[in-house]
Amino acid sequence: MTSFLDFVSVLYYNFLIDRRNIMAKYYKLLEKLLSGDSDSNINFNDLCNLLNKLGFDKRTKGGHHIFTKEGVTELINLQKDTNKAKEYQVRQIRNIILKYNIEGK
Repeated sequence: MTSFLDFVSVLYYNFLIDRRNIMAKYYKLLEKLLSGDSDSNINFNDLCNLLNKLGFDKRTKGGHHIFTKEGVTELINLQKDTNKAKEYQVRQIRNIILKYNIEGK
């Protein structure tokens, strides 16, 4: 029985570490986005995942990734061109986050 409890404890510990590392990644990305220092160097998929972490709902129509959030009047419409997000889209997202004072979940 002890070995099972040890196994569960290790799994739970690893889960917490993984969760902390994932959250740290998105906090770093949010800092990078808000600083405005590297708008051309933000990964498209990471940006989409960040929007999900910030509480936006996503729907996809063709090549358009459309994000909405209750209380936010603007739509965020992202189109994947390369692995990097487009600079103007990063600026748009930064402006929305700042305008509505959006924080992560």
